[in-house]
Amino acid sequence: MKILVPVKRVVDYNVKIRVMGADRGILVKTDKTLEPLAVAKILKAIVEQEKPGLVIMGKQAIDDDCNQTGQMLAALTGWPQGTFASKVVIEGESLLVTREVDGGLQTVKLKGPAIVTTDLRLNEPRYASLPNIMKAKKKPIDEKTPEAYGVDVAPRLDVLKTTEPAGRKAGVKVKTVGELVDKLKNEMGLI
Repeated sequence: MKILVPVKRVVDYNVKIRVMGADRGILVKTDKTLEPLAVAKILKAIVEQEKPGLVIMGKQAIDDDCNQTGQMLAALTGWPQGTFASKVVIEGESLLVTREVDGGLQTVKLKGPAIVTTDLRLNEPRYASLPNIMKAKKKPIDEKTPEAYGVDVAPRLDVLKTTEPAGRKAGVKVKTVGELVDKLKNEMGLI
């Protein structure tokens, strides 16, 4: 099964990404800040070109914490999705995705091709050996731009202002339930 694994560089822009354990890579370069919708559109174009059976990606990047790109990609492609995956099992043409939900764990069966966004507990990364690092340096990495995929990456959102929230007011202790109800009703207008 052909698997597409999108990676976003966010930790340190001075560190060069080293792709290991892959047959090849596609580096989409841009100097613009990309919103999740633009990234999903670029990934959709790559999916259409590469035709993978599975796209497996992190649930959110640490720079913007949006948790939107995987879901947007699933909507754009029309593929089923499994989010917050902590375990993925391939069964023929189907995927069993164990995902974390508020009540515990839930297992869903997806018909491939599919999009899976992963939780931190999906696997434990292995360390690359020196021979594999040397092999990875010889793998081809195609450099593309968003424009090469026909994707407009112009921002759709404008940040007008960022302010710190107001400081929290001190609490008030009450002696009886009646006094609590009275304060909620008369002083705070909540009841």
